[in-house]
Amino acid sequence: MRYVDGFVLAVPEKNLKLYRSISQKAGKVWREHGALQYVEAVGDDLKNSFGVSFTRNMKLKPGETVVFSWIVFKSRADRDRVNAKVVNDPRLAKMMKKPMPFDVKRMVYGGFKFLVDA
Repeated sequence: MRYVDGFVLAVPEKNLKLYRSISQKAGKVWREHGALQYVEAVGDDLKNSFGVSFTRNMKLKPGETVVFSWIVFKSRADRDRVNAKVVNDPRLAKMMKKPMPFDVKRMVYGGFKFLVDA
């Protein structure tokens, strides 16, 4: 059964260009190691009148936006295999030595089994 790693980040809008550049490079690394899909989506329609909005939940500060991301794998075992390779990839290690263009402490992350795949 396919598996997804999901992320939600608060990213300063002034850092989106840098974040996109890093994400494009990271996406290539994940795909080369076996991820089926790598997606980074930036907030566009975040004001709603139902539920808890991403802006409220992430406690966005002025000038920040939400980035919603996911990586799809063949299975959880495949995710573990791919992520182990990604963590040891020198290209990613080089990127991680630089300051991240978002507050890592506010990142939300988790692994998910597919429930519906229509």
